Amino acid sequence: MEAKRYRLSIVGGIRRDYYITADGETHLGIPGGHGVYAAVGARVWSGEVAVYSRIGPGFPERDLAQLRDAGIQVIGHPRTSEPFEQRRFFAYVTPERRVGSNPAGHFLRIGRPLPKELLNYPSENTEEASRILGGADAFLPDDLPREGSLPECVHLCPADYRTHVLLPPRLREAGVRIITLDPSAWYNSMDYASGLRDIASGLDAFLPSVEEAREMLRPSELGPFETAEALASMGCRFVAIKHGAGGSCIWDREQARGWHVPAYPARVRDVTGAGDAYCGGFLAGLCGQGDALEAALMGTVSASLAIEGSGAVYPLGALPGLARARLEALRPLVRPA
Repeated sequence: MEAKRYRLSIVGGIRRDYYITADGETHLGIPGGHGVYAAVGARVWSGEVAVYSRIGPGFPERDLAQLRDAGIQVIGHPRTSEPFEQRRFFAYVTPERRVGSNPAGHFLRIGRPLPKELLNYPSENTEEASRILGGADAFLPDDLPREGSLPECVHLCPADYRTHVLLPPRLREAGVRIITLDPSAWYNSMDYASGLRDIASGLDAFLPSVEEAREMLRPSELGPFETAEALASMGCRFVAIKHGAGGSCIWDREQARGWHVPAYPARVRDVTGAGDAYCGGFLAGLCGQGDALEAALMGTVSASLAIEGSGAVYPLGALPGLARARLEALRPLVRPA
């Protein structure tokens, strides 16, 4: 039987998240990772979404079942027998800033015992190590399924350098129409800044955070739209720079024009996965409309739903019509560059 072809797909890590919010609330062993949050952001606007990810031994079937029930299918690389770190710990030290090491110290800070699942948690930030060395976030061309089942539009979540350099050309060869990419913050610390053009060239959209964008262009001190234009000049059609509560700046290289899309004034409870949800919504918009501004509006709404609750699938419980209503409320607030 021929494998089902999904319209939208995310390439990104799937993890089991253990984290502490800024107000001391804990979430232990819940489905997470960039791939899941981005898929949910796309799922807000679309039917079923696929996630290509590596899954190691011992990953709970109940978590995969929960994602399937939410319309998110985990496909691609089979479960590998090689062990790798599938847990992800982080603690918020402010509502928007988090750290990813020393779980014992952070649980002590809030007066709670360290969960037994984290007793042997590595001392280093496992997410940073994964993006540098490979690991749970790596997904290379040989990991792709056969060509007939590849999707029409693909978003690449933060991953190691090899994944971001090697995978997009292979996807193009296989007929993928739209490719968007969220870069990793560790390219520069690895002296990979010179390879940024190799990553960005040929993408439909490049979606860094404002911190990542500034680091990529150091020592230049450019304004937000100048930064977006400079990144677009490396060969990608659209750039969307995510500013968190400051919204996002969009640049269309072919039209030489840009826009600022404000953040939707949502009630902020938990910002985990907001940037990934934005990227998923952006992919859905670009795949459906072919328009970067519309994609940014949809990404912004996906992020607004994500920050109002905890858990990756929270946005999918929103009232029917809420996402569309927020999109229409945002539209007149867009400002041209």
